[in-house]
Amino acid sequence: MTLFLLLIGTLQAQESSEDEARYTKRVEKYISRWEKLIPHYSKIQYAGSMGLISLGTGWNYYRNHWETDVLLGLVPRYSDRHAMITMTLKQNYYPWNIPLSDKLSFEPLACGFYINTLFDRDFWGRQPDKYPKGYYWFSTRIRTHIFAGERFTLKLNENKSWHKSISFFYELSTCDLYLINKIGNKSLKPKDYMSLSFGLKLQIL
Repeated sequence: MTLFLLLIGTLQAQESSEDEARYTKRVEKYISRWEKLIPHYSKIQYAGSMGLISLGTGWNYYRNHWETDVLLGLVPRYSDRHAMITMTLKQNYYPWNIPLSDKLSFEPLACGFYINTLFDRDFWGRQPDKYPKGYYWFSTRIRTHIFAGERFTLKLNENKSWHKSISFFYELSTCDLYLINKIGNKSLKPKDYMSLSFGLKLQIL
């Protein structure tokens, strides 16, 4: 009888240990998934049809060839309009990274697209009922952009800096509406439908 009880106790202890191990794995997997949401860098961008100044964060992945940004921008107040806030979701692709020195690298092509929206009731995503059906075929609140540019990255001393590296980039971009206008109006010059922007990226992780 004593041997039987000892065997039962051993089996229960093994089951308890296995349950605890499974629970630990679930917790580790849960934590790992949330850790992936921690931003890898911060970014500031000047111009680019997303506001005069845009600030945001993002994630790089797949051998650092891909980056996804989320940015909030400010459109300053002009004489005939109040200040506005924008939000941009941006997808970046960097196919090549060329080392120039131990600390400096160059990415000769940065390309991608981004979707930008205005937080303002004067602009709309769907045509208001006050206009005849089909009068406006486009949204005044949401714009889709494509861009191309280049980037330089300088590695920093992690023992002396909170960031791993700092990158300077520039981009040429245009949006869907500008492209359609260009197709319909051959007299438009690049300055009429292209936008030049500059920015800094501070790598944290």
